[in-house]
Amino acid sequence: MIGKPRLHHRSIGSTNLRARELADAGAPHGTLVTASEQTAGRGRQGRTWVTPPGTAIAASLILREFDELLPLRAGLAVADLAGPGARVKWPNDVLLDGRKVAGILAEARAPAWAVLGIGVNVTGVPPEVEDIATALGREDVEQALAELLEALERRLAEPAGPLLRDLRARDALLGARIRWNGGEGTGAGIDDAGALLVDTGGETIALAAGEVHLLS
Repeated sequence: MIGKPRLHHRSIGSTNLRARELADAGAPHGTLVTASEQTAGRGRQGRTWVTPPGTAIAASLILREFDELLPLRAGLAVADLAGPGARVKWPNDVLLDGRKVAGILAEARAPAWAVLGIGVNVTGVPPEVEDIATALGREDVEQALAELLEALERRLAEPAGPLLRDLRARDALLGARIRWNGGEGTGAGIDDAGALLVDTGGETIALAAGEVHLLS
């Protein structure tokens, strides 16, 4: 079972950093680190993810068994929690009504461990980011966390075939114009290895990693 043992902090810099320390120290598969407030949470590309007190899920899970689809499995589990309108933006965001409701950061020291960091806006977001971020609109963060862990348990154990089918049905980038470090193109789906397919106009390429931006 994932989520046990659980180490909860009233306030912490980064749950992922603490989970990495625990993983190195031998913490078992399924160990969960959570915080009511996160002051120096980390996102991809060195970005920060700040969690105001009592407003969001700030959780990091230690896994001893995982595959290369881990970030997408987590994104789909968050989409399950967020509802039928939620979409997964490859490789690590979940969108609701076109705005970011969750971010995911998977870090691994393979094959020993992976730390899966998940931040989900539950009750609301600060006014200064309302144009780009949104929340689940729920009041009980603990209940949302319990439901997320149930969804994660299912998605982490799911065979790749059904997982990818559901992921493709929630693909936020399918048919959208996107930009990445190497150019621009149109999202053309997700392949069996979890890479993003992009139609560049002359060919279809697969992006295995990197940052992708939606173009308006």
